[in-house]
Formats: sequence, C-alpha cells, structure tokens
Amino acid sequence: MKKIIVSVTNDLSTDQRVDKVCCTLQKNGFEIILIGRKLKNSIPLNRSYTTKRIRLICNKGFLFYAEYNLRLFFVLLFSKKDILLSNDLDTLLPNYLVSVLQRKKIVYDSHELFPEIPELVHKPFVKKCWSHLEAWILPKLKNTYTVCRSIANFYNKKYNTHFKTIINLPTAKKIPFGKFPFNYKGEKIILYQGAVNIGRGLELMIDTIPFLDHTILVIIGDGDISDELKQKVNENNLTDKIHFLGKISPEKLHTLTPLANLGISVEEDLGLNYRFALPNKIFDYIQAEVPILVSDLPEMKQIAIDYKVGEVVKSRNPEELAAQIKKLLEKDFSTELKKTKEELVWEKQEEKLLSIFNNLK
Repeated sequence: MKKIIVSVTNDLSTDQRVDKVCCTLQKNGFEIILIGRKLKNSIPLNRSYTTKRIRLICNKGFLFYAEYNLRLFFVLLFSKKDILLSNDLDTLLPNYLVSVLQRKKIVYDSHELFPEIPELVHKPFVKKCWSHLEAWILPKLKNTYTVCRSIANFYNKKYNTHFKTIINLPTAKKIPFGKFPFNYKGEKIILYQGAVNIGRGLELMIDTIPFLDHTILVIIGDGDISDELKQKVNENNLTDKIHFLGKISPEKLHTLTPLANLGISVEEDLGLNYRFALPNKIFDYIQAEVPILVSDLPEMKQIAIDYKVGEVVKSRNPEELAAQIKKLLEKDFSTELKKTKEELVWEKQEEKLLSIFNNLK
C-alpha cells in the first residue's frame, strides 16, 4: 500500500476539497496522512485517515509561513512516504525540496492563483516573492491539477505545464434539514458561506439588504474582515436582518444550506485569482437545491447560464441589485436544480483524480 502525505496550511476542519481527495485515495488503496496546523479554536477531527496538526508560535504573516514551511520540511523529511501531495503554493517549497532530496513522487493541487490573491494586491514585494517561487518550481512538476479550466489554461500557457482539472464538487448525499440559531418567520433567506475576506462582495450585500423587505442575510464563515463587517451592521442598525454564524463544521453547514432561498457568490474582480474563481459554495448550494446568484466572472457565470440554476449579477449598485434579487426570489428553479445536483457531484471527478495518482510521472 502506497503512503501519501498530504499537506495544507489550514487547520483541516473546514477544507472539504482536501478531505474528499483524501477519502477517495484512501478507499482506493492508498494510505493517507494529512498534515495541517493547530489553532486555538480548532475543532476536533474524526476522519477515517490519519491526521496531524502542527502547533505554531507564529500564526500570521511572514513568520507564520517561514515557521510552518520549516517545520513541515522536517516532518516530511523524517516521515515514511511514497508520494507527496502539496496543496497550494504555501506548502510547495518543503514538499518539492523533500521530493528532490529523497527522490519521491510529488503531486501539486493548486486551489487558486496564489500570487494573485487580493490580500497581496497592496503587497508588491510579498507578491513578487511568491511569484518567483511559483516560476521556479511549477515548470519542474509533472503531476499537477487545479480547480477549474481557466486556472489550468493560465498555468499551462505561462509555464508550459500540463495541469488537469479536478472540479471541487460536493459528494452526492441526502441532506437533512437543520435549524438556524435565530428566530424568523416568513422571511426569505439569502445565504453566504465561505471565507469572510476582502473581495467577497459582502460589503455590497450589507448595503443591499436595507432595500429588501422580509429578507435576511446569513453569513456563515470567518475571516480577516469579520469584525469590520459586524461593526458595519451594528452602525447601520441591521442586526435583525443580517446574522453572522461564524465558522461551523461542514456536517452542520450541510444541514443549514437547504434552508436558504438563495445562495450568493458575488466576488469582486480583484485580479486573476477572483476572475477565474469557481467557489465550491456554488456547488454546495446546487446540491442543497438552492438557486444561485453569482458575479459576472467567467467560471461561475458559466455554471449559472449552462445549467439554468440561477442568475448573474447585472449591477453592483445596491438598489438595482436588490431589485434583481427580489425578482429572482420569485422564480422557480426546482426542476433544473434537481437535474443538475445529480450531475455536479464529486463521484464524477474521482476517476480523473485516480488516473493522476495511478500514473505518476
């Protein structure tokens, strides 16, 4: 049985893509060890494969990346393994170095265009460092895949690589209905789930909600601007119309998503990373039979248009957006959603994933 060490920089608890990859590989004969980091608020894990969390002294900025990469290097170096699976650029350096030193096969899963993330827009030096690292290592890699066609095409053209596409689809499942931890009666529910960071369009949605009667916005997730958004909600007296539920487990999240009347993914066009984004929350909404409202960006709008399961944002003016949402909430997408949820599932990506790991170069 071949042993794969999978590494990420998050705390493992909410990374559904990595969990699905690990489960698929495990049930098809690979031994899995997943490595991440331990945070103060990390919730307990119950996985069918082995997990390891590294507790760090530094958890932000350059010192975090430096400490984690150094410690990950030594963990990888002195662990038994046959294959290394690096997730995103922030784990690639130690994985690559160990693969070279010990002549081990390496696989790279790029979840995004890391040097193009909005957090680096105003940090040109940091962005340049990540870009140089990417340009140094990526052309040398033979086993690579990413989350959507646009990112694959970008890398293949820029570095003459051969990225394949493994879309981050949810697993097929029967979804039980949960209950929101607040009282509501007859209001429509607009749901956002995911990272609460800049560029996610959440400020726009907070500005839009006052123009929507009998409508509640629910934000599930946590991130860099959570406190800022909560303050904005308080200052505008919107606490009865906007609820922050914080970070919750994927299992609980799956029971809350079907309660929504509309799922949103209204990211701003803040560089190539967001422009090419295909967020997994879009597919989670569809799996829960919730219609979607998405940004006018190539990957996500194609899903809404091709499968007829929602609409594309026509205007980012709050009043005009509210008018569109009001009409959208009156439409019935149930037939298209039931059909699409059967097609857009992880089980239909597994064969492509296994083809990569069974034919490593």
